[in-house]
Amino acid sequence: MTAAAARTPAKPAKTPTSSTTKKAPSTGKQASILGFFSKVPAPGPANGASPSPSTKLSASASSKKDESSRCLKETTRANSMLPPRRSAATPVPSSDAIEPEPSSSQENRDASTAKKKSGAETTTLPSSPTRKARKAVNYAESSDDDDDDVFTAMSRRSKQPRRARAAVPDDDDDDDAFEVEPDEPEDDDDDDLADFVVSDDSDAPSKSKKRKRAASKPVPRKKTNLSSSPGPETRSPIADDDDEVMQDIPPSTSTAQKWKYDPDDVRPREAAPQAAPAPQKSSGPKPKPKPHTKEPEERYPWLANILDANKNPPGHPDYDPTTLYIPPLAERNFSPFEKQYWDIKKNLWDTVVFFKKGKFYELYENDATIGHQLFDLKLTDRVNMRMVGVPESSLDMWVNQFVAKGYKVARVDQMESALGKEMREREAAGKKADKIIRRELACILTAGTLVDGSMLQDDMATYCAAIKETTTMDNRPSFGVAFVDAATGQFFLSEWEDDVDLTRFETFVAQVSPRELLLEKSRLSTKALRILKNNTGPTTIWNHLKPGTEFWDADLARRELDCGGYFAADGKEDEARWPQSLDEARDKDLAMSALGGLTHYLRVLKLDQSLLSQGRFTWYNPIHRNGTLILDGQSLINLEVFANTVNGGPEGTLFSLLNRCITPFGKRLFRQWVCHPLCNIQKINERLDAVDMLNADRDIMHRFSSQMVKMPDLERLISRIHAGACRPDDFVRVLEGFEQIDYTMNLLRTFGNGSSSSSSGLVDRLIASMPDLKEPLGYWETAFDRAKARDEKVLIPKRGIEEDFDSSVDEISRIKGELHALLERQKASLGCKTLKFTDVGKEIYQVEAPKSVKVPAKWRQMSATSAVKRYYFRELEDLVRELQEAEETHSQVVKEVAGRFFRRFDADYEVWLQAIRVIAQLDCLISLAKSSAALGVPSCRPEFVDDERSVVEFRELRHPCMINTVDDFIPNDIKLGGDEAKINLLTGANAAGKSTILRMTCIAVIMAQIGCHVPAASARLTPVDRIMSRLGANDNIFAAQSTFFVELSETKKILSEATPRSLVILDELGRGTSSYDGVAVAQAVLHHVATHVGCVGFFATHYHSLAAEFAGHPEVRARRMRIRVDDEERRVTFLYRLEDGVAEGSFGMHCASMCGIPRRVVERAEVAAREWEHTSRLKESLEKARQGCYIPLGILSDVASLLNGRRRREEEEEEEEEDAMVGERGVEVLLKAIEAL
Repeated sequence: MTAAAARTPAKPAKTPTSSTTKKAPSTGKQASILGFFSKVPAPGPANGASPSPSTKLSASASSKKDESSRCLKETTRANSMLPPRRSAATPVPSSDAIEPEPSSSQENRDASTAKKKSGAETTTLPSSPTRKARKAVNYAESSDDDDDDVFTAMSRRSKQPRRARAAVPDDDDDDDAFEVEPDEPEDDDDDDLADFVVSDDSDAPSKSKKRKRAASKPVPRKKTNLSSSPGPETRSPIADDDDEVMQDIPPSTSTAQKWKYDPDDVRPREAAPQAAPAPQKSSGPKPKPKPHTKEPEERYPWLANILDANKNPPGHPDYDPTTLYIPPLAERNFSPFEKQYWDIKKNLWDTVVFFKKGKFYELYENDATIGHQLFDLKLTDRVNMRMVGVPESSLDMWVNQFVAKGYKVARVDQMESALGKEMREREAAGKKADKIIRRELACILTAGTLVDGSMLQDDMATYCAAIKETTTMDNRPSFGVAFVDAATGQFFLSEWEDDVDLTRFETFVAQVSPRELLLEKSRLSTKALRILKNNTGPTTIWNHLKPGTEFWDADLARRELDCGGYFAADGKEDEARWPQSLDEARDKDLAMSALGGLTHYLRVLKLDQSLLSQGRFTWYNPIHRNGTLILDGQSLINLEVFANTVNGGPEGTLFSLLNRCITPFGKRLFRQWVCHPLCNIQKINERLDAVDMLNADRDIMHRFSSQMVKMPDLERLISRIHAGACRPDDFVRVLEGFEQIDYTMNLLRTFGNGSSSSSSGLVDRLIASMPDLKEPLGYWETAFDRAKARDEKVLIPKRGIEEDFDSSVDEISRIKGELHALLERQKASLGCKTLKFTDVGKEIYQVEAPKSVKVPAKWRQMSATSAVKRYYFRELEDLVRELQEAEETHSQVVKEVAGRFFRRFDADYEVWLQAIRVIAQLDCLISLAKSSAALGVPSCRPEFVDDERSVVEFRELRHPCMINTVDDFIPNDIKLGGDEAKINLLTGANAAGKSTILRMTCIAVIMAQIGCHVPAASARLTPVDRIMSRLGANDNIFAAQSTFFVELSETKKILSEATPRSLVILDELGRGTSSYDGVAVAQAVLHHVATHVGCVGFFATHYHSLAAEFAGHPEVRARRMRIRVDDEERRVTFLYRLEDGVAEGSFGMHCASMCGIPRRVVERAEVAAREWEHTSRLKESLEKARQGCYIPLGILSDVASLLNGRRRREEEEEEEEEDAMVGERGVEVLLKAIEAL
């Protein structure tokens, strides 16, 4: 069977009289006859052969007659053999803009090319029109990374017989020789991206790549496709299939086509459906099916049954999802590129790997499928692997997309260019060297460890936390935690013994909100896991590490930190160089084990050296017992400090109200201020003094804000400089940022005395603590060219700064001088003054001469236009080669110079960090001043008193978070403690505003102790050491906790943790169970809080019987929300005023009627309530009893406890603790209560 026979489609032609598809009875013979007459060879990808001159003539003659036999042409596709329409647009990252060309790279073909070659192979014309048409046009910026060197080719080309050259088309540049063809009706999908794909030849051993030239005869594009086949270096997706090429020939009246005529077939000529053609015989090897059309398991059988590196299947207790087992036999059959890829991917099986190829990053196999399914990236193939690709310029955007979906992303970079590879091979002559471009894993990016500011979503810190849990001898849970903000390199360590409810652990989770978790596999308790699941988002990444090997124990962690060289001074490992905070935690085994797990994980991500070596370690305590107001996790949630309860967003929260910082590092510090308000009166007043001073003289605020408004995130950027991974333009921004800080601080010094004494204000002390930046900044004023660093993204040192850089520049200048001297000599030799150098693509310094000039025979023509020709010759080639190698060496010198610059800057790391801290604190103070000024009227500075008896007193207090949303908010007076009762028993109708009173009181206390003014006419209070809350009625299904269980768990924390200086709010306690049980629990808790704990706070309830029970209690004051009731219309008017007294009822039936419940249902409910409402009858009985001598149950209980104290203290420990609670305070309150009887 001839090669031409293989090209003949097996589908029948269609006639104008029929629309049905019917196979012609003589299809097989027609294919042979057509091949006999047309003499069209098989396409290049099939056997690698090129057409002979006679074949070209035959095809050309045939193509002149193919305009009128539209009904005689057999085809399944119309015009798909025409060159794809070239897009003039720069590729953009979208679903259909980027499709890397599925042409096989040299590194992939190394293992298979030999099998495909045959004796019938002929030399491919260097300027075949088809090759010209299929040439991939890369619209990305050109680079040496994806092109081979041209000069090795010349020596090889010079040994080949010279061919006659035809006239070059009349163009300015040979690259413009191809034309844009009309739109194809149905283009092959793989062609859409062909123009944007980098050639894989960059990874091949160095071969020639000559400028493509026109064919010996300029013929129309539609005809040249029939006369030549694409060579292997520019394979196109269509050329991979023999039948597709033939099917796409336009209808013609060729004599050869007439042999396909079938007199029995009277169907009309129509485009056939795109079905796969019948298999045909071919003289060359059969083309492989496209990998992206087959599942990975069909090409790689070991992907059908996935195993980890230890051969454990998924679901096995020891299965490691990060690794993949590849059989050794399969690895031996890999091409060099496949081996390079799978060597990296098999250790990152759960990670999406972006593989650098020229100017693109590509995803293969399962990663390609993920990209295709999630983001509709164009799926194609790269020899034996399916692939999608994105341009290098949009990598950060796509990495963000994958990370946002919860994936880990690895980046594999090229460590050398094609020229660098060739230089390496030359230096390693005689030694075994890699035949493909070296690529290495650069980094692994996860949601919790992003370090590049451009990839982070906002200015807030993002934490990756390692958690270690054990139990003590008395079965109490203990935790060790280590977490890091990878963007700044700030580490936090902590270790504590928790209560049974894991209060501190829950507070840690609420304060930190870790984005990524590192847990010991099967070592965390169920309760801790439930807290993590309930307080982290759906995109939080969970990593379960193997104990010992991945999550190190304390001893191994200490050894690794000692031997890792993270804290070495002058390259010498020195244990004493541990940072102070870390050294103090050396003996804390739980914290060190957690740090060990975190260090191992960062080592896997290749971030350990750059982060740990900064030495930024801080001891963290979720609940500060001394000096700060404690806000536990539940209170942060209930009070909506950082996230609202509606959708979890920041709208309407206290943090969004107060955060008016303008620097990124100021915002992060302000969040810590809100998490830990102050308790020390002196420190609180210092902040308040600073706020008053800033608001009194706004010049400082305005100058600071105007100068700092465009400040980059210096804290994150100096961390990148320390890691040696800062971009040149960012480096310039850092220097300009610190120069701006120095200028601003000089301005601020003119407004204050700049004294650092204790008598001066906080602002003055901060200004005085600013380090002198002039000295470290002085070197950088003339160190390098900032304009080039900003515009060209390269650090060019000034002359005399870096000797090796100057030598490299001199060497390049010398070579360029020799090139121009050579040009002058050639001008004189040829007598042509218009001779000049021209760069065409990457083939630089071609000598361009007019066509009329006769050049030496040894000169080789490289390209031409209608007016000029361009040449290379031996001496020029040597100089150009020397120049390219010098520039390659220079690029390495530039990288080394940048690294030295970064290390020199990092030597003053503590100075830069101190300057950032001062600016951050000033920013926070100015934020408090701005927030205070924005509260409107009335607002005031809170007054703090240090009385023995706690007091919280506000006059005309408004909810600060509602100031901007509610114009007619009703203010209220709040007074707890002092000369009044410490507990307000709050009753009122449904929706009367009880919960608002509770929340706004707590928010006002937090604002006051942060150092901010409050929205009230006056404020007087003692510092609160802890705010504890029990709000609303909700269950916790995922934690298997009912509504009542949640209520009692939160109440238990209050009873065990509250102090006389605490502020406690209890809302709707006891509503999660029956009325009998609920009243009993509420009554007992209220008595204990008011009598024995002695804290201030609110107890809101609908159990009105409690008001009668505690009517005479000295520490309980009955308050209610004022309303107006219309019994006839069953309507309630809410006045939102807090007043003394007990509410007449909850008026639930009225609220039901207002909500639209049918009248009949409401009336029936009223009857049932009157008959069965337990609390109503209990209240009546209590009132009747009070007419005699009624003693409340709480008082009776305390008296009984005191009388039987000696006997009960001898029993169990729990009862001893219970007795201990009836202390002096309880006795004092008890005596007052008895006196009130």
